[in-house]
Formats: sequence, structure tokens, C-alpha cells
Amino acid sequence: MDSLIIIQGVNQYTVGHVPSNREDEGMGLCAGAFMGGRRPAIIMQNTAIGVTINALTTLIQYYRMPLPMLISYRGEVGEPVACQVEMAVHTKALLAQLNIPTYHFHHPDDAAELSGILNHAYMARKPVAVLMDATFWKGQ
Repeated sequence: MDSLIIIQGVNQYTVGHVPSNREDEGMGLCAGAFMGGRRPAIIMQNTAIGVTINALTTLIQYYRMPLPMLISYRGEVGEPVACQVEMAVHTKALLAQLNIPTYHFHHPDDAAELSGILNHAYMARKPVAVLMDATFWKGQ
């Protein structure tokens, strides 16, 4: 039910789903979709930021491709899986180092900003990160 909040924020777009095995592969698929006239976005977990850095810098940023990244932000207070915590410590710093604008959704009402964030990313032709933490998904 909580995931419907995200869908409501993007329902003005035609949404298709193309699965990929790895997030960097997904970025390649998004690049191809953009070159084919689509408005792609990738849904991923923050622990994958490390494997996407090369694709982000040498493909997405170098060729000025918009890429909204809707990121499940794991590892904060209340995280039940210890290994998720370490990447949470580095996620925002890595995105900042790459000069990727980052928004952090804590509450379901924050999803009202999503449409504007998507439109801005496509207009500016730049990647953008939207981090959604556990309190967002739980609807607290």
C-alpha cells in the first residue's frame, strides 16, 4: 500500500518495467531508453551506489542524460541487517562527491515533491537521487 505513493507521483508518465541483474546494467538500459526518446528512471537500493559509480560518471553524466534514481535507503536507525549500515554511512557522501542532487523522503507526504523532481531532472538533463528511508515506506 505504501508503494502506491510513488506510483501516484509518477502516474502522469507511461511506466514500463525492464528488469536488470545489476544496477549499473540498469543505468545502461536507462541510457538506451533516453536515447530512444523515453524518460527513464531506475529503482534501486543504496547499497548498489558503489557498483554504479562508473556508469554514472562515464555514461550518464558525461553524455548529460537525465536519470532519476529512486533509492531505497537502508542502514539507518532501526535497520535489522548490520551490513546495510556501512553503506548508509557513505551513500550521501558519494552522491555529493558526484555532484548529484539528492532528496531524502522521510514521510509519505514527501512524495508530493516527486513530480517536480522528475521534471527538473529531465529538463536539466542530469541524474538526481531520491532516498526513501524506512519511515517513508512504513508511512510514519
